[in-house]
Amino acid sequence: MNTSLRMPRRGLLAALAIAASVVVTIPSTALAYDETSASAINVDTRGVALKGYDPVTYFGSGGPQQGKEQFTAQHDGATYHFISAASRDAFLANPGKYAPAFGGFCAMGVALEKKLDVDPQAWKVVDGKLYLNVNKDVQKRWLDNVPGNISQANSNWPKLKDKVPKTL
Repeated sequence: MNTSLRMPRRGLLAALAIAASVVVTIPSTALAYDETSASAINVDTRGVALKGYDPVTYFGSGGPQQGKEQFTAQHDGATYHFISAASRDAFLANPGKYAPAFGGFCAMGVALEKKLDVDPQAWKVVDGKLYLNVNKDVQKRWLDNVPGNISQANSNWPKLKDKVPKTL
């Protein structure tokens, strides 16, 4: 086999793999939380909470769903996206019911005196309140002692909520 033909092909495959990884990282960078902000609400660089997920869908049987930019509402300085006008209206009728605990920061992080970003897929509704975690591994640890972690986070939140995440 001619090796001169294999090298360019490998180079092309490597270039495609790099390009694909760059495309994959662009959305997560654009939706990154601001670790220099003292906001009590976890929002991305555009002011969107929950990385655009509809907070109402966490309380339904289908689990969290990505909201649509055409259905939005403002609450506590954050923009929330919804899957429909009905979902948006339910939120507006009772935002305290649907807005995530600890401003949408990681519940385990708050229990450990940190303000960490979240994975919208690492979640649990406990006693009618939405709790999020930074990732599924941290969520497993949080689930080991939900009442204790919620209690500790509730105790920590008042002193953390207005602090800059990167200083904690």
